[in-house]
Amino acid sequence: MRTHALFPSLLLLGALSFTAACSSGSADAPGTAASDARPGSSPSPSPVRTIDPSKIKGLEIVSDSSEHGSCPFATSYPDVPGAEAMTAAMKKDVERRLADFRSTTCDGDPGDSRGVEFNISHQFLVASGDVLGVRLTTKDGGAGSGLSDSTYWYDGKAGAYRTALGLIAEGSLNAFIDALKDQLKGREGVDPAYLDDTLADPASRTATLDDMAFTGDGGLRVSFDRGVVGAPAAGTYRVTVSKETVTPWLSAFGGRAQRQTVEPGGSLDLGAAHVPTPAVPTHTASGDDDTDCKQVKCIALTFDDGPAAPETATLLTYLAQYKARATFFTTGQNVAAHPELVRAEAKAGHEVGNHSWNHPDLTKLTPEQIASQLGRTNAAIKSATGKEPTLFRPPYGAINSTVRSATGLSPVLWDVDTEDWKYRDAAKVARTVIAKAGRNDVVLLHDIHPTSVAAVPEILRTLTAGGYRFVTVSHLRATL
Repeated sequence: MRTHALFPSLLLLGALSFTAACSSGSADAPGTAASDARPGSSPSPSPVRTIDPSKIKGLEIVSDSSEHGSCPFATSYPDVPGAEAMTAAMKKDVERRLADFRSTTCDGDPGDSRGVEFNISHQFLVASGDVLGVRLTTKDGGAGSGLSDSTYWYDGKAGAYRTALGLIAEGSLNAFIDALKDQLKGREGVDPAYLDDTLADPASRTATLDDMAFTGDGGLRVSFDRGVVGAPAAGTYRVTVSKETVTPWLSAFGGRAQRQTVEPGGSLDLGAAHVPTPAVPTHTASGDDDTDCKQVKCIALTFDDGPAAPETATLLTYLAQYKARATFFTTGQNVAAHPELVRAEAKAGHEVGNHSWNHPDLTKLTPEQIASQLGRTNAAIKSATGKEPTLFRPPYGAINSTVRSATGLSPVLWDVDTEDWKYRDAAKVARTVIAKAGRNDVVLLHDIHPTSVAAVPEILRTLTAGGYRFVTVSHLRATL
C-alpha cells in the first residue's frame, strides 16, 4: 500500500521561532544527579566551546541508517585525516553496537521490538592544534532509556588514540579517583561499596570513566551513565574537578587537550600525510523549472541523510547530466560538516529539506525536543543556502499530531521505498525504482550510500527514455 506522499494533512499553526543552538542551562549543582537527557532533547550545556566541523579539513561523516519503522537505527561518527586509529576505535564500537541491535531487534520478533530505537550521534569536543576529541551519544531502547556517552581522543603529537583516562597521568590516577569518589559519595542513589568496587578494577574503571571532557575554564567534567555508579532511577551523575585541582594530575596529552580547549589554536594538524580536498560541483540551474506535471510524466527523486562527501558531489554531477532536479532531506549534523555541498545542491536548482538534526524518531520526543531537532537543522540549512526549508521528512516516516503541531514545516513521506539501506546493490536499487515508480511518485533513496548513488545514472537514463521528467517535491505539488 502506498503512503499518501503529496498532500499530507498539516495543522496551520503560528510560525515557530527557532534558534541555531540548543538552550543552555546552569551546570549541575554539587550533590545532585544530572537530569537524564534523550536524543532530540536540548542537551546539558556543552562542556567545551562550540566547534565548527566545516573547518576541519578533509572531514568525512560516516553515516548509516534505515528508514523503516521495524528496524529504526541511525549512526554517525567523524573520520578525520590523521586520526585513523581513533576512527577505527569508533568504527569498531559503533558497528558492534549496531550489529547487536539489528540481531536482536531487526531479525527478531517484531512484536518484541515495538518502540525500540537505536541512535548514535556525534559531537566535537576539541579540534585544535594536535588534539582531537569527540563524544558519541548512544540511544539504545525505548523512550527515556538506554542513553550512554563515550569520549574518544587523539594525540597528534604521539600519533596515538587515547581513551578518556589517557587525559590523566598514570601516577596521579589514584588521587583523581579519590577526588571523584569524594564528590559522588553522599549523593542520592549512589552505593559507596559498589562505587569502590567499580573504580578499583582496572577493566571496569576504564569502561566507567569513558566520558571525560574539559570545561571552557579548564576544569574536567566526568559523566557517569545511568545505573553505572548509582540507581538507574537517579539518572546520570556528573562531577566537575576544577582546573586548579585537576591540572597537576593531567598527563602530557591531557595538559595539551586542556590548553587547546580553553584557548584553541584555530587549525587542526594531526600530521596526516595527505589531507584530501573534496571536489564541490559548480553546476548552476539555468532558471526556474517550467515542467508542467499535468502535461508530462513527473517523478520526484528524494535523497535522505546527507550531505555526504564524496557521494553527494558525485550525485550532483549525475543529476546535472540529465538536467534532473531532486529534493535532498538533510540531517543538521551533516549540513554543519559540509555546508558547501548543501550550497551546491541549492545552486544547482535542487530543493533542500529538513530531516532532523541526528535522525531520532520524532514521535518519541516532546514538542520542545522536536522543535530543537528541526529548528537547529533549519538554521544550519539557512546558514548554508540563505534560505530556510519549507519541507521536512520525519525519520522513519514517523509522524503524529505532536510532531505536526511542533513545526510549520510541511511533512513529506514517499510512494516508493527502495530499501537501499538494506540492499547495498546498485543494480537492485535501480531495478526497484524503474519497476515500481509511476507518474507523480515520490521515490526514497539515500545519498550516504555509494551503491545508491551508483544506481542513479541507470534510473535517469531509463526513465528519461520512458518520457519522465525529474522535479522537486515542491514543484510536483505546485503543478498538480
